[in-house]
Amino acid sequence: MQDIQKPSGHTALLVIDMQNAFFEDPALAAQRENLVRHCNELARSALFLGQPVYNIRTVHQRDKSTWTLNMLDDDQGFLFEGSEPAKNLQGLEIQEATEVIKLRDSAFWQTDLRERLARDGVESLVIAGVSSHTCIASTAADAYAANLRVWLASDAIASADSDLAATTLELLNKEYRQKLVSTATLLSARKPLDSRHDHDKDAGFPI
Repeated sequence: MQDIQKPSGHTALLVIDMQNAFFEDPALAAQRENLVRHCNELARSALFLGQPVYNIRTVHQRDKSTWTLNMLDDDQGFLFEGSEPAKNLQGLEIQEATEVIKLRDSAFWQTDLRERLARDGVESLVIAGVSSHTCIASTAADAYAANLRVWLASDAIASADSDLAATTLELLNKEYRQKLVSTATLLSARKPLDSRHDHDKDAGFPI
C-alpha cells in the first residue's frame, strides 16, 4: 500500500452515535465501557491540542418527517428528539464538543458539518463511535469524497456485527487508504517518529 503523507492543517475528532439506543444491543453493550473510555481519551487529547471535537448524534421526529425507508417500512421510529434513547451515553465526556444532528448514516448528509470543518481549517479527521459498517463507514466514505484524510480509531469504533465490521474497516483501509490506528497510538502521535513501533511508522499521524 502506498504510504500516506502526514496532512497539513487542523485535525478534528468526530464522535459518532455514542447514544443510549444503540447500546441496547447486547453485543455493543459488552463493548460500552471500553468505547466510552477511548472516546473520552481522544476527546481530552484533542481539546488539549486545540483541535475541534464534534459530537455527532442521530435524532428523529415523531411525525415521521425525518424517518428512513426502513423506519417507514416497519412503521417504527426511534431516536426521537428529547428522548432518553437519543441522549449520549452516561460517562461520555464530550460536553465541550460541537454538536451536529444527523438524520441518516453519514454525518455529512444534509448537515453543515462540511462547512464547519472548512471554517475550522480542518483537513483531516479522527473518527470514533458506532457502528462500523453503517454510520462510521458512510461518514468515512463521504469524508474521502470531500478530500479529507481519515484515521479510524480502531479500538474506539465498534459494531454489533463483528464480521461486517471487520470487512468494512478493511475496505475503508484498502480502497480509501484510511488508516486503522489504536487510541494509544493516536495519543502518542506527538512523540518523535523513531520512538514509535515499526508498524506505526507509516501511519502519517494527524497532529
